[in-house]
Amino acid sequence: MSALRRFLRTPEAVAGAILLAVLIAMALSASLLFPGDPQAIAGPALLPPFQDWSLPLGTDRLGRDVLAELFHGARTSLAVGLAAAAAALVVGAVVGTLAGFAGGLVDEVLMRITDAFQTVPSFLLALAFVSVVGPSLGVVAIALGTWTGPARVARAEVLSIRERDYVAGARVIGMHPLAIAFREVLPNALPPVLAMSSVIVAAAILTEAALSFLGLGDPNRVTWGGMISEGRAVLRTAPFLSIVPGIALVLTVLGVYLAGEGIVETTAVRRGLS
Repeated sequence: MSALRRFLRTPEAVAGAILLAVLIAMALSASLLFPGDPQAIAGPALLPPFQDWSLPLGTDRLGRDVLAELFHGARTSLAVGLAAAAAALVVGAVVGTLAGFAGGLVDEVLMRITDAFQTVPSFLLALAFVSVVGPSLGVVAIALGTWTGPARVARAEVLSIRERDYVAGARVIGMHPLAIAFREVLPNALPPVLAMSSVIVAAAILTEAALSFLGLGDPNRVTWGGMISEGRAVLRTAPFLSIVPGIALVLTVLGVYLAGEGIVETTAVRRGLS
């Protein structure tokens, strides 16, 4: 049975894939459907949803189109989530590979650094970093709190791989230790590390939304967290301003998690059959 067929036979994975497909479609079509500035005034302030079909989800306190902001916010969430996850996976894989393959003092130093980052909650670390350097490096701030998990998984895999016969053969023929680590060992240690990507992406999207909610996001970009924060001031009179982006955020995180779990289960079954 092909991997795609096994994936499609998992209802949770299919539901997650559909939610992710909708998110990607929103992000890619934002500039086509709403080509102007999403933060520009589009109508009267606090227009309720479904009152004007040119503004189907209404407007916020400044008269901005909520639907346009929702689509452009999808682009921000997707970009931040993928970029932060990629940075965390790359840093974690490199640190874990170096620690596991080198061993000794190098392993001790890198793992103590990992412990130091892991003792601080990831959101607090991102919050402190953005407060100091500003929102322009928000991706770096989010990645700072999420690379430790991939680093530990990569190190554990490398420790089990480095004594295998093909690694010993690479040493015998005179390959440089770094070449062995990153060309022979790391590719075989990557699958368990990549399995963490869905959790990291979901966490990154939530962290970005939380930072924007606290006013620490990029003010020049529309974010779902910023939309929720904006609606907080009129929560009693216009609750849809917070509910709409909140639902979008929940569905996005759920979709990422379900699709990621489906991929992990599919690849696990495939490795078990091979």
